[in-house]
Amino acid sequence: MPVSTKPPTGTRDFLPEAMAHRREVIRVIEEVYQRYGFEPLETPAIENLSTLLGKYGEEGDQLIFRLLHRGDKLGRLLTREGGEPLAEKDLGDLGLRYDLTVPLARVVAEYQAQLPRFFRRYQIQPVWRADRPGRGRFREFYQCDVDIVGSASMAVEVELLSAVCEVFDRLGFENVRVRINHRELLKALVLSAGISLVRESEALVALDKLDKLGAEGVLAELVERGFGSDSTEALKPFLDGEIRSGGAEVLERLATRLGEDVHASKGIGDLRQILELSAGTPAAGRLVVDPVLARGLSYYTGPIFEVTVADLSGSLAGGGRYDELVGMFLGKTLPACGIALGLERILVVMSDRGMFASSSNSPEALVTCFGEEMLSDGLSLASELRAQGMKVETYPEPAKLGKQLKYASDRSIPMALILGPAEIERGVVLCKELATGVQHQLPRPGLAAAIRSLGRVP
Repeated sequence: MPVSTKPPTGTRDFLPEAMAHRREVIRVIEEVYQRYGFEPLETPAIENLSTLLGKYGEEGDQLIFRLLHRGDKLGRLLTREGGEPLAEKDLGDLGLRYDLTVPLARVVAEYQAQLPRFFRRYQIQPVWRADRPGRGRFREFYQCDVDIVGSASMAVEVELLSAVCEVFDRLGFENVRVRINHRELLKALVLSAGISLVRESEALVALDKLDKLGAEGVLAELVERGFGSDSTEALKPFLDGEIRSGGAEVLERLATRLGEDVHASKGIGDLRQILELSAGTPAAGRLVVDPVLARGLSYYTGPIFEVTVADLSGSLAGGGRYDELVGMFLGKTLPACGIALGLERILVVMSDRGMFASSSNSPEALVTCFGEEMLSDGLSLASELRAQGMKVETYPEPAKLGKQLKYASDRSIPMALILGPAEIERGVVLCKELATGVQHQLPRPGLAAAIRSLGRVP
């Protein structure tokens, strides 16, 4: 029986055209981030489970890919005497990276003395989640994170959101909106509904599904989780749109409804400052206060945000402040805030909407091959042109000229370079434009410039 050649479910192969699109998007992201003073970072794909577990909430921990012990150690576990059932923790102590934020916190704790006071980093690497794949959702996917560690100022949030808004502008997205909320405001919301803080995270898991389930679906899940009718009724105005997204006026309504609650005061104050500081930045006019935006990760401690685009369900980026996460590794609180772009979803949306400019990854010219005795001359010509900045491919074996020209045409290569004994003797190259069939006999010295002067190649 033949072996399946498909990649594992939830993962993909990227052929050249897809890779060209990915690299273009990543290039734009890196250019913007670097202009804001962010520096690159990479971390291992594999982390200790002790690093990963307990950082993502009840559902997140279940989606971590765990790695089994290797070799003899696993064998001894599986054959140990007594037939005792094995606990999951016995089988392995490593896992694949779930996101890029927890590894960043570990790095800051490990290298704090070598890092600047305000560490501005970006990281573009794959992460893995043992999730059920769907359209735009994968088990292996890239995140594009940008974070600032070391400051509790709300200017940090504004810098991050400004950079992200600029990225989406450069990529050609229109009607970009950033939904913002605050974990302290959510805490006040939960308390106002008569829910104890002991069950806060459980309630937020349900609220985080508002986009997927709708208001009625969230209320039903809250009931299923054992929350009483008084609590669901108290939350209903926030879920059905009565007190939903808007600007500073929403903060005023929330202040009136939640009263003097200390959590509400902190959340509303921070969000008001973010709105004020964003004036004059690319984020200006795009920030929308959404008091039930939850984001399921349990490490968030302050403002949280998601980037959305009109006529598109779900978000293209999300993040928030996580002032206590680094402290889990460092032993003391260190303020931090970040946002992650969903590269895969961005690429899917851009492809569906035809947002990529038509461009070719193909070489600019193909050096043809007249015979085995001419291979060396063809390779030398290709090397000369590459040294002059051209992208050149060589036809690697002798074949009829028509076959070689068809190959070049199928590859969208605009120019075929014909180098036979007569051309070598005269020090010229016959250049054939494949789109028109027009031929040019050009001198070999300065050939790249001469070809480009024809205006047929980039």
